[in-house]
Amino acid sequence: MNAIVGIDLADRKQMLVVTDHDSKVLARRTFRCKAWDLGAALDWAADRARAKGFAGVTVACEPTGHRWMVLAQLAAERGMPFVCVQPAASSWARKSEDLTTDKTDDEDAVLIARLTAQLRCYLPEPVDRGNATWTRLRHLGTRREELIGQHVAAVQTARDLLECVWPAALETGKHPFRSATWVAALCVVVGQGRGHDGGDLDRTRRLGPARFERAVRAEVSRRGGIRPCLRIVRRLFAALTDTAGVVAHRPAVFERLEWTLADWDEARAKLADVEARMVSVLDELGLTTLVTSIDGLSPVGAAAILAQTGDLRRFTSARAVVKHAGLAPRERKSGTFTGKARVTGAGRPQLRVAAWRAVWGCLQTNRVYAARYRHLTSRETNRLTPTQAQTAVAAAILRQLYAVVTQQQAWNPVIAAHGTSTWKETTSVTAA
Repeated sequence: MNAIVGIDLADRKQMLVVTDHDSKVLARRTFRCKAWDLGAALDWAADRARAKGFAGVTVACEPTGHRWMVLAQLAAERGMPFVCVQPAASSWARKSEDLTTDKTDDEDAVLIARLTAQLRCYLPEPVDRGNATWTRLRHLGTRREELIGQHVAAVQTARDLLECVWPAALETGKHPFRSATWVAALCVVVGQGRGHDGGDLDRTRRLGPARFERAVRAEVSRRGGIRPCLRIVRRLFAALTDTAGVVAHRPAVFERLEWTLADWDEARAKLADVEARMVSVLDELGLTTLVTSIDGLSPVGAAAILAQTGDLRRFTSARAVVKHAGLAPRERKSGTFTGKARVTGAGRPQLRVAAWRAVWGCLQTNRVYAARYRHLTSRETNRLTPTQAQTAVAAAILRQLYAVVTQQQAWNPVIAAHGTSTWKETTSVTAA
């Protein structure tokens, strides 16, 4: 039997306690060192445990930043089992002990050891070389989220700037920022380079429609396009005479807008590169064909989900994956009272986001999910709102992705529809 080493990790101060399975403290000590210097502390804890008659130690800590990974590697080098305790679990346990929010390093270390003895802990992902590919996918997924944030921020900034000084430009297309022609034409108007007008709308107007169209064509070609949408080009040229907005601020705003568009282009290029690398990692893991057998789930969408979950085989069930995402429903019942069920939301936010994004593609092309969505939003009893139904589909995607990966079998629509053909009938009726 092993003793338990509870460790409260910090920057330069590490608190260690060695306890038995009844949470009796056998030894405690504060080490003034960095996390990667804790090897000597683990050796000290093992010696104290053996002196008390234990065969070894099990190391436990909260997953604090990157420090838990360093500690996991040090424990693995010494053959010591390593587990983590969720900070939320320790926070709740801390309040339940004496109904206060008191917090000290010593108390936290003992609390971590106590929760471990109660098996309120989990096995984290291994930090060895065998898990290096999954680790790379995690970091690529994190980088992708950063770039998506930069991409969205650039679009919102450009929209806000145009609404202030030149709102007519935004009315020239239904979804202007999705149009390669509109973006190219805007670059011609506000850019400072060759063939661009530096934000001088009068100069652009003097070019005439034909020369403006040629400049836009050149910009579209430079951006990898084939030909522009002339309807948008003509509308944007006509908007050059519009005086709505804060006209006096146009030169300054157009100068800033040029930089914003450059940032946007850079973020999009980097995003495409990162997504290509994520798909290559998925190929390296041999999962691309399996995960994309789910109709509507793209390789990038599947890679984004797996970047947040890691190896799905480490989960004990599909429901555990849904709980990890915080999409598991929680019931509220007491006596004759039945409250409204809501998702827990106590999981990985980015995993919820990745699953939520996957829903949109699946609802367009996956007949099983589309039929389920229609059923949930149209049934007579307990009808769900569109958002609630999309959440249910997101959870279903995670459950079936778990089954596909762990069973190494392609997605089967009949199994996904619980062994019935209702989805086929619903589709045919809708089509009729």
